[in-house]
Amino acid sequence: MFRALFERHFEAIFRYFGRRLGRETADDLTAEVFLRAFEKRASYDLAYEDARPWLFGIAANLLRRSRRKEGRRLRALWRQPADVAAAPDHADVRNARLDCEAARPALACALARLGSNEREVLLLVAWADLTYEEVGRALRIPVGTVRSRLSRARAHMQKTLETECPQSDTHTPAPAAAAVKEEVTWMTSI
Repeated sequence: MFRALFERHFEAIFRYFGRRLGRETADDLTAEVFLRAFEKRASYDLAYEDARPWLFGIAANLLRRSRRKEGRRLRALWRQPADVAAAPDHADVRNARLDCEAARPALACALARLGSNEREVLLLVAWADLTYEEVGRALRIPVGTVRSRLSRARAHMQKTLETECPQSDTHTPAPAAAAVKEEVTWMTSI
């Protein structure tokens, strides 16, 4: 049974850690999530059919210990120039990729300046694709708290992107401003 749980959710947990901390750290932390889950399997509430929020809750606890590393990664992404060399040749797809890649540094900047509670909720919704209820279960907070943190995160991201993070300098060309705003809206509109 635990093997099926591992096989079903390994990739999602790994991708989540990879986006937040990089592939090197993702390997270790993903293994740690499943080790802890295996150790605590007797305490899992079988009333819940899907263990994904429980696993992301374990992941969130491990991430709390890795906040500094995540902050350094976001600041490094902010400073990186956009890389679009691998974009497909189809013009529409390539242009969309250019906009997203150009927006990446500004998004990383805004994420780095977001409070840890709000960032955690935002990324569990946007990157882990959890519902509000699942985020609440994962973080052991009420759904109303999830909604308010997500609302604060969205407002803070938009304000930070408009006032503090580069959008028309060497990091992010001006045409990417719309892509940044669209990405923030998408990340928080679920």
